[in-house]
Amino acid sequence: LHMGKTMKEDLTVVAKYINKLYPPEFNVFSIYAELYHNYFASQAKKNAESHLEDKDIYLLLSWVHNFYPKDMRKDQALAMELDKVKLGSLLPSSLSKELENKYLDSEEVTVKNSLSRCLDKEIQRWKEDKEPEKLNGHFQSELLGIFVIQSIYSGQKRAEDISKAVGEELSRRLLRELPAFLRSYRDAFEDFKEKSKKHRYYKPILIANINNCWNFR
Repeated sequence: LHMGKTMKEDLTVVAKYINKLYPPEFNVFSIYAELYHNYFASQAKKNAESHLEDKDIYLLLSWVHNFYPKDMRKDQALAMELDKVKLGSLLPSSLSKELENKYLDSEEVTVKNSLSRCLDKEIQRWKEDKEPEKLNGHFQSELLGIFVIQSIYSGQKRAEDISKAVGEELSRRLLRELPAFLRSYRDAFEDFKEKSKKHRYYKPILIANINNCWNFR
C-alpha cells in the first residue's frame, strides 16, 4: 500500500510539473515510471516467491490484477502518460499463474470444508428434540439452505474480484463440489427418514428439508 501510494503520488507530480521542465526527447515521465515499476515489480516478485498465507496470496493477486492496472494506472492524472510507457504486469505470467492455482486450491478446500461442517451441524439438529425454524411461515433450514448458497456465492465473488478468469475457474470447481455435497445431504436425509420415524418433530423436519430443495434449485 505504501509503495503504491508513493508511486501514484510521485508520478502525478512528474506528470503535472516535472515533465514539462525537460525537452520531450528526454522521456522524463517514462524513465520515472519504469524505475518505479521495476522496483515495485521486484518487491512483488520477492513476496510471491516467499511463503505466503492464503490472505496474502489473495492480496498480492488483487494488486497484480486489480489495484495496480486499474486503480493506479488508469488514474485520470496518469492514464494518458502511462499508456505510452507499456509497463507490463507486476509479476511474470508463470509466477502469477502459480499463485492463482494456490489460491484456487485453497479456496476450493475452504468452501468444501465449510459445506461439510454445515451438513454435520444440520444432521446434529435433526437429532435434537427441537422443532425446525420457520422462514416466512414455512419450516426451513436457514443454516443449510441459505448458508450453503452464501458460501458458494461468496467464494465466487471473492475470486471474481481478482479477475474474471480466476472467478470462472473457481466457479467451475465449486460447481463440481456442489453435486457432491448434495449427494451427501441426500444420503444423510434418507438415513434420517428411515431411522427416525419416531422423532417428535419427524414431519416438520421432513417439510423443512423438502422446502430447502427450492433454494438449491
